[in-house]
Amino acid sequence: MIKLLDLISMAGVALEKYKIHCATGVIKPPLEAFFDGKFKEWQEFQRNRNFQCDQIVSLIHLGRNKWLFAGVFLVEGVSGEHNDKRGRYFLYKTTEMHGLEHLVGRAIVKFEKKFRASYLKGAKYGDELVVTEIRDQKMSVGDFPGYNGVLISYSLLKTIVREEIPSWRSALKIVSGIYIITDRKTGRVYVGSAYGGDGIWQRWAAYANTGHGGNKEIKALLKKMGASYARNFQFSILEVTDLNANENHAISREMHWKKVLMSREFGYNKN
Repeated sequence: MIKLLDLISMAGVALEKYKIHCATGVIKPPLEAFFDGKFKEWQEFQRNRNFQCDQIVSLIHLGRNKWLFAGVFLVEGVSGEHNDKRGRYFLYKTTEMHGLEHLVGRAIVKFEKKFRASYLKGAKYGDELVVTEIRDQKMSVGDFPGYNGVLISYSLLKTIVREEIPSWRSALKIVSGIYIITDRKTGRVYVGSAYGGDGIWQRWAAYANTGHGGNKEIKALLKKMGASYARNFQFSILEVTDLNANENHAISREMHWKKVLMSREFGYNKN
């Protein structure tokens, strides 16, 4: 097996005083930001002055001891301390270094990180980054996992719809069904139905494009909390039906799930 640092060096990129960023997160997952082409911006937002270095070697956690190489970034500066509704933070200015396109999103790194720290001195840990695999293609949103396996964030839904990922589009276009939107911040849910036209795909594309999909309840929530609040939503499918099923059937099943989940009493459904 070869070290990540050796591959970076072979590509003509010289590392000087650098840090290793072990990117993790649940509310704002770095892997989703990477899929969305916004990892650089995601990383530049920091709660503390974490990047007092010349370069950042970025890794995104894939689970256990596996990490995805997300690039090397040149640190060009940091703006002063900011305070707003997001709390205290610093904004860095970085530039992704060229010459590593064959590794970014493709190199899988093994690193046994058995501590909480996420911003590591390269001189101490760099030699522990071992490349176990170089994928044929850059990692992207996976294939459709089956109707019972759908559980995606709003950010990921936007990526799926924007890129019209074939397996997702074809699977969601051919079925009607009952879906659930969960507010990951509060736990409250919204139950909806999709029928006719392009089925669930058409309905979810509306959410991806607007955040609220035209629903009065969700629209009112985003008006109150701000459009960016939609990033707290996650989407799943409760039940699928034939695309040609009677509209009344879909509505009756929607009503059933509202009762089961009590989404009118404790969620975002109002009828």
